Amino acid sequence: MNVTIVDYGAGNLGSVTRAFESLGAAVTLARDPAELSGADAIVLPGVGAFAEAMDFLDRGGWLPHLNAAVLERRVPVLGICLGMQLMAARGKEGGDTPGLNWLGGGVVRRLNPPPESAARLPHIGWNDLIRKQEHPLLAGIPEGATFYFAHSYHVDDLPEPCVLCRSAHGLEFVAAVARDHILGVQFHPEKSYANGMRLLRNFLETAGGNPRA
Repeated sequence: MNVTIVDYGAGNLGSVTRAFESLGAAVTLARDPAELSGADAIVLPGVGAFAEAMDFLDRGGWLPHLNAAVLERRVPVLGICLGMQLMAARGKEGGDTPGLNWLGGGVVRRLNPPPESAARLPHIGWNDLIRKQEHPLLAGIPEGATFYFAHSYHVDDLPEPCVLCRSAHGLEFVAAVARDHILGVQFHPEKSYANGMRLLRNFLETAGGNPRA
């Protein structure tokens, strides 16, 4: 199957590409919106700022092509870190910026651990997941599995039915989401070793692929 990774200047593309290729997927690194037309699955990676990423997608003509692929053709999509945040309705980083609004709501806000907490920003390191519901994306991943996080913002005010997992860094925040074929994770599965590779393999399976073991 063809996994199309959207290159919107948000970094970390090499490790995401290598992870999917190691699972047997053919990977297209899309730098032109027209390349979405042949996608069997779409990945929105991301390290960066919400407003800048949305501005890049808007100026580059990506938004109508992304919406056509995901909302009309219902191509499975996985958002990673900033990529998941872009799926929310709005982002409050550097102003008030409309997002893709694929999750039925959600506002991206800065993590604000309480003063008495030892938590500092950015949140970088390994955290376990607090599972809220079962989903094929989590198949074979044990309770309490740890994943690698690197972020200072999180998606808040989401409809609870789409929240798969939470994690905590001074306060709880959404760590994984699902709304039909629209999936997202706040952590970096491509940097999370066996658990991360299992999650990516699960994504390929939900998208109809036949990944390697």
